[in-house]
Amino acid sequence: MFYYLFDWLSAHKLLPGAGVFHYISFRAALAILTSLIISAVLGKRIIAFLHRKQVGETVRDLGLDGQSEKQGTPTMGGLIIISAIVIPTLLFAKLHNVYIILMLVTTIWLGLIGFLDDYIKVFKKDKAGLAGKFKVIGQIGIGLIVGITLYCNNSVVVRERVVSNNGEAYQNDGSPQSQTVMKLPQYAKYDSKSIKTTIPFVKNNEFDYAFLVKFLGENYRKWAWIVFLPIVIIIVTAVSNGANITDGIDGLATGTSAIIGVTLGILAYVSGNTIFADYLNIMYLPHTGELVVFIAAFVGACVGFLWYNSYPAQVFMGDTGSLALGGIIAVFAIAIRKELLIPVLCGIFLVENLSVMMQVSYFKYTKNKYGAGRRIFLMSPLHHHYQKKGIHEAKIVARFWIVGIMCAVLAIATLKLR
Repeated sequence: MFYYLFDWLSAHKLLPGAGVFHYISFRAALAILTSLIISAVLGKRIIAFLHRKQVGETVRDLGLDGQSEKQGTPTMGGLIIISAIVIPTLLFAKLHNVYIILMLVTTIWLGLIGFLDDYIKVFKKDKAGLAGKFKVIGQIGIGLIVGITLYCNNSVVVRERVVSNNGEAYQNDGSPQSQTVMKLPQYAKYDSKSIKTTIPFVKNNEFDYAFLVKFLGENYRKWAWIVFLPIVIIIVTAVSNGANITDGIDGLATGTSAIIGVTLGILAYVSGNTIFADYLNIMYLPHTGELVVFIAAFVGACVGFLWYNSYPAQVFMGDTGSLALGGIIAVFAIAIRKELLIPVLCGIFLVENLSVMMQVSYFKYTKNKYGAGRRIFLMSPLHHHYQKKGIHEAKIVARFWIVGIMCAVLAIATLKLR
């Protein structure tokens, strides 16, 4: 909203310096500061409200140290995160930008699904919460919205570069005495409506999903949605569930999401800036630079929530926050064509997910084969395994954050490691 106000003031020369709102970096800085303030101020009020309404966590007895102390801690704190993301985005982003609209829809959609789950658990006293099939239907729904929008919207394009045959560019070879010149290719640029993505660690690192349906004949590109939509749905579902599973001890999911958010912000900035994209020889995505404002609010919301969620937690985000965080990360990565980086970037979420899948699968297999189920880990998800080994949860969180930072650095390094 402020962008349009200050744009009008700048156009009519009514306020000197109003043009600074045209800079993404300035608006991103305001977004992160605003989200931190909202988290701090609104967070305190929401926690007090949840206390008054006795919206407390019901903790199952899993035999973990310090577990009993968490009983009654307010949950549904994801409302703080969602407020601290949505409000700064509405204030400082270009609201007509298709990517911003998509991120806001994702945040609110998955936040509502998580809220319904928490509401049923807390107020209806049903520990099962929202039925799993309804969660999956909701995740598939937002996956379809995201996939169809990215596939059909004319603003979602890739800036292609081809060598022009009609022109030549020349550059001096650097010697002041020499009259020789070096011939360089002249690039022609145009916007292409494609569903290309980026493959990490590969030299020619662009991959077109349409290639997967090439067997359908000459007009295979019009059938690319057949593979694109399921891929989007799988990624959104997997990452949102990964964040939900990771949210098991104080500050783990929040801090990990903040680290991922910073990395996504860097990737979005270079992908949405023609100068950096040309320099790094990566895909330039027009209009995606605006996503930096959104992800700045996201990081600010996560860091601000950590004020109350770090050990010992004064509030839990609940599914209201965890499903939204995972969905935001997934959709953001897809929007900037970095979804194949998710196994690296979201390494913590991936390992947590895999630990549960391995534990359940092995238990069922050994039960069928030997009559008694056996376990790979002392408990899953993985963070509970380390708790069972007697490691304090604050130390587990810190070490997981360190691994998350290593994954983030590796993800950024893929811009050049090919």
